[in-house]
Amino acid sequence: MQRRDYIKLLLSGIGSLLFKIPLKALQLNRPIHSKHFGTFYWGVATAAYQIEGSHDVDGKGLSIWDTFSNKSGNIKDKNNGNTACNFYYTYKEDIEILKNLNFKDFRFSLSWSRIFPHDNSKVNQKGIDFYHRIIDTCLEKNINPWITLYHWDLPQYIQEKGGWANREVLNYFEEFAHTTSKTYGDKVSKWMVLNEPAAFTTFGYLTGIHAPGKISLNSYFASVHHAVLAQSLGGKILRENVKNSFIGTTFSCSPVEPASQKAKNIRAARRLDVAVNRMFIEPSLGMGYPSNDFRLLESLNKYIKEGDEAKMPFEFDFIGLQHYFRIIAKYSLARPFIWATDMDPKKRGVETTAMNWEVHPESMYHIIKYFSKYPIKQIIISESGAAFEDSITNGSINDIRRIKFFDETLQQVLRAKNEGINVSGYFVWTFMDNFEWAEGYRPRFGIVHNDFNTQKRTVKDSGYWFKEFLSSEI
Repeated sequence: MQRRDYIKLLLSGIGSLLFKIPLKALQLNRPIHSKHFGTFYWGVATAAYQIEGSHDVDGKGLSIWDTFSNKSGNIKDKNNGNTACNFYYTYKEDIEILKNLNFKDFRFSLSWSRIFPHDNSKVNQKGIDFYHRIIDTCLEKNINPWITLYHWDLPQYIQEKGGWANREVLNYFEEFAHTTSKTYGDKVSKWMVLNEPAAFTTFGYLTGIHAPGKISLNSYFASVHHAVLAQSLGGKILRENVKNSFIGTTFSCSPVEPASQKAKNIRAARRLDVAVNRMFIEPSLGMGYPSNDFRLLESLNKYIKEGDEAKMPFEFDFIGLQHYFRIIAKYSLARPFIWATDMDPKKRGVETTAMNWEVHPESMYHIIKYFSKYPIKQIIISESGAAFEDSITNGSINDIRRIKFFDETLQQVLRAKNEGINVSGYFVWTFMDNFEWAEGYRPRFGIVHNDFNTQKRTVKDSGYWFKEFLSSEI
């Protein structure tokens, strides 16, 4: 998450603004139903560190997020993910809620340090068993489990050797991928390799706003190249070990538009487009790094070893797009290396979320169209959602702005599908309010409210909206 922080990669911080809409002015008469999409995956997306809690239970070792979030000053509300949503103990009840909302697909990630707590030579059986229980519960309720191999929580012992900036991470990742795919591959056919490599490399090794909190251009470029190799390595291992496999990986992405037709703004938009959208997808397709449009990427040559270019591509069954806002790019001398900034939505006077991300549903259509130019078999929207300020009134949460967001966004997905683009799924970010990384517990993206003091779940009106949308009746 924190896609706007990704633009902070080389850019600026942004304040917050809530665009107020009179609720009575929002008349939502559903023009579409899930049946209009035909055969389609409908699910919710989660991540281990953001929901599981139990950070030191049943033999789990430290991850970089355990270390980072428990260090003062790293999380906005001075909190951590030690408990999060307590999903480690409440998974049965939570999956039952998911079933009752008519979702058929559940995306979750594996905590690497729960499975390999201290090194990659000894498996923690209690960690293995936990994910068996989640998978079995899903299958019992006719929900398809989708596993994300890596969703940002690198084991701390690997980080102490340099983490993603050390090429040795590939050896650790290879063992992790082999072990988990052999363990769960007979039950789970749907896998995603990496979650948003642009985000965890930028935030973790360049800007330092996410774990492991490093600020180094060299570490950043090293981590980028190793993540590119890991996404293809993971795909090949999954293909080898999982029967009837359906394998993808996910990318954060945003349409990038120049602020004007001035040449310097057009060039700024091109550089941002490379950094945001092209840097990981093109190597996976055998196109190499797009350094011709952003010369700074030539710094990656330092980390490319003989034979690497042949290892970078992998033919994924699908690509997961994780889209939250568009970017309006403007030339900026204040942002070294990229010489560009994303114009503050507040200054543009547009509607924003609680994260100060512009609400612009049509950009979903544009990003699907953008990626459809690549030779991709299928596109799945593997994350999409919005954080708004929620309040409970008489036990209910009437999150009308979130409902409006989903209604309008799904119309844009259907628009792309009706034009013949093979978009085949949509995963809501997120199932329940959770630990939102450096933002802590303040932003609420869930369609299920969580009281972090009592761990009480309350389905929001947006959750009931999806229940109706996914119902068998039209």
